[in-house]
Amino acid sequence: MSNHNLSRDEAATRSALITTHSYDVTLDVRDAADPAVAGYPSISTVTFSAEPGSATFMDFISGGIESVVLNGLTLDLRSVVDRHRIILEGLAAENTVTVTGTALYSRSGEGMHRFVDPADGQCYLYTQYEPADSRRVFANFEQPDLKAEFTFHVIAPIGWEVASNGVEVARTPVQGQPTAARWDFAATKRMSTYITTVLAGPYFKATDHWGTTLDDGTRLDVPLALYCRASLADSFDADHLFGLTKNGLAFFNDLFAYPYPWGKYDQAFVPEYNLGAMENPGLVTFTEKYVYASRATDAQYQARANTLMHEMAHMWFGDLVTMSWWDDLWLKESFADYMGTLGVDRATDWDTAWVNFASKRKAWAYVQDQLPTTHPIVADIPDLEAAKQNFDGITYAKGASVLKQLVAYVGFDAFIAGSRQYFRDHAFGNTSLQDLLAALSAASGRDLAGWARQWLQTSGISTISAEIVEDDGILGAVTLRQDAIDPLTGHQELRPHRMRLGLYDADSTGALVRTESIDVDVAGPSSLVTELQGRRRPALLLVNDDDLSYVKVRLDSRSEHTVRTSLNRISDPMARALCWTALWDSARDGVTPAASYVSAVEQFAPSETGIGVLLNVLGNAASATERYVSAATREGVRKDFLGVAAEQLMAAVAGSDQQLAWAKTVADVSRHGASQLPLVRGILEGSAVVEGLAVDAELRWSLWQALAAHGQATLAELDRELDADTTASGKEGYALASAARPEASVKAAAWDSIVNSAGLSNEILSATIAGFVTAPGELLERYIEPYFECLERVWSERSIEIAGRIVRGLFPGAQNLTEGMRPAEHPVLIRADQWLHDHPEAPRALRRILIEQRSHLLRALTAQAAG
Repeated sequence: MSNHNLSRDEAATRSALITTHSYDVTLDVRDAADPAVAGYPSISTVTFSAEPGSATFMDFISGGIESVVLNGLTLDLRSVVDRHRIILEGLAAENTVTVTGTALYSRSGEGMHRFVDPADGQCYLYTQYEPADSRRVFANFEQPDLKAEFTFHVIAPIGWEVASNGVEVARTPVQGQPTAARWDFAATKRMSTYITTVLAGPYFKATDHWGTTLDDGTRLDVPLALYCRASLADSFDADHLFGLTKNGLAFFNDLFAYPYPWGKYDQAFVPEYNLGAMENPGLVTFTEKYVYASRATDAQYQARANTLMHEMAHMWFGDLVTMSWWDDLWLKESFADYMGTLGVDRATDWDTAWVNFASKRKAWAYVQDQLPTTHPIVADIPDLEAAKQNFDGITYAKGASVLKQLVAYVGFDAFIAGSRQYFRDHAFGNTSLQDLLAALSAASGRDLAGWARQWLQTSGISTISAEIVEDDGILGAVTLRQDAIDPLTGHQELRPHRMRLGLYDADSTGALVRTESIDVDVAGPSSLVTELQGRRRPALLLVNDDDLSYVKVRLDSRSEHTVRTSLNRISDPMARALCWTALWDSARDGVTPAASYVSAVEQFAPSETGIGVLLNVLGNAASATERYVSAATREGVRKDFLGVAAEQLMAAVAGSDQQLAWAKTVADVSRHGASQLPLVRGILEGSAVVEGLAVDAELRWSLWQALAAHGQATLAELDRELDADTTASGKEGYALASAARPEASVKAAAWDSIVNSAGLSNEILSATIAGFVTAPGELLERYIEPYFECLERVWSERSIEIAGRIVRGLFPGAQNLTEGMRPAEHPVLIRADQWLHDHPEAPRALRRILIEQRSHLLRALTAQAAG
């Protein structure tokens, strides 16, 4: 049985026994380009203090351990190596241990990921560790509160670029092997194991510099570097990225009043990355999907800037001051999510950062917070597998939303003053919730214990609706009703809300504009808004105007009528986005038919000027069509939606973001509906010319995937497209398209490669899964039972990243409610319930994924019933 799943109690016991001081790590990747070489030498020397005579263990998930030397004594491997742990007994007050072994290259994005570029055959390496994968690269004490200084040495081919957290201090040829060199890097300041990193390969590198004069007159100089694969260099907009980086460093250094503490600031864009980005001090890693080789919208560039600012904020929140254990993951991620949006708003030219946050980021949190697996922002994380699952919409977006509310509650200046004191008090240390509350309470003069209990330590989302009594158009009693069931306890958790009510009416031009706003405090089950009594009822009463609180809003009857008939007349982008969200929440919850949401998108999306909001509502409409609209009406709804999308594609301004958004919608929705396939084929072949549309690689693959899903693309055609696009993204596009073909033999082969083989890398695996599930229900029905039968095997045989992708991606969630059937009676739900009942001891993380997928299906079937 594996012992890689470190528990919170084990970590607490270990940190009570030892204090780590330093690591000296040597990694030899000179043979990485040889695919026959599965691993690489790893030598880790650690100095640490301990309670004399005590025992503890190190972590190392390896391909073999050659030696363990503790305080000069070579230990018997048969006695001290226990699978993924190394037992250390009889410790002295001060200790030095050296572990020599073989670490394994990864294709899952965990540990040291090895990627061979299909464009030129070059080999690239990078590391990714969060929450606990540095132990796949070197032996260590893998938990966030055992910080240390790290010195890395890397032996690699002499022509490569090699980087780590610290600055390069020496590079020397390897004696007797002129094709290899050794890179030595400066020791870091104290940090956690999970944010150490190494990058190696023939990367393209660009350099720059940022500096500032501090308040005390000293100079802060920060070298900058950017990396990407050589084959992407022509698409790499380094100057723009350097500009954002400099703006961000200037903004956060001034805001936090604590100089950037990590020396240099490198950023690397790497292939097959499991995350958006990772905040490794001195060397931040990003998914290379942020290097736009194909035409990208302004919303995509803004999202990238948000991620860049998010990771930069982590240099203080998370890296300088780190949570003691993963229960307080929010201490870094919620703050970085809030600060990322604030950075885009304050330090760039974009003025829609908070609109996009309200439209998309919070929507992620709303979905997560309505699942039976939701959790408080301050979560209960008993082990590392649970930690892996909690990088979710609660920890990120809900936490950021609640921090935005806190800023409104205590004031921005007090919030920043408390944050500055928090950095000064805990620099290079570890903290918990109480440490932050103490700093913020002292700065604001408010006792935040009650706020923390109500917002950070409960689950679920409040729904606010306006109950209106009127007399001939004059408002009488206006009552705000709050419903806030905690899904975990079943109890009402009626939270305090400071929110704004916006009153909207038509101006002389017919635009719906805010004529007045009222700030109100909502507490308890109902709150009477006395300020509105005697006023004329507005066309739209927008609850939570300006998006000040984390709530779901139900529109009153007149306001809903206004929105459904005049949404395009609302001039304010934030108000319009909030109305879109209210319509979407109503459809997802089965309060109104999903087809009505699709109709609103058909009617009003063509005039939506915010590209971020437009992409979001088009994606929602596609999801609503395939999951929430009843099976009996779906084909008609889909055909109408595709018709509008095709019409708008032709009508949109040539070369505009809106044109590209409609083109992507035609391609994506056409995977399921055939009505626009002649247009799809025509765009690919050039017979249907859309003026200004960039029919580049990304869009072409989307179009091919639509044709393939209907059996209208041959394998030979797909092969020719791949020959023309030998990039990594081309391989992913090909994998999806080829697996999407509606043939039983194709699905069988895809299933086998996903479930029974470990040959696919993380991204090709996901693309194959996406292609496999793109199929008529009757073609996939035979895989429902095999899915449930393979779950435990997949979880035990694969890494948690790969197993999670398989379990989540293959869940048979595209189901329909048949006539006369109640949602809970659907056979797939019953089978999922049976599996959960029969496997109470299955790993918590596996059960969580299955429970969440079951909940998504139940919601879809409930919406179908409502329709």
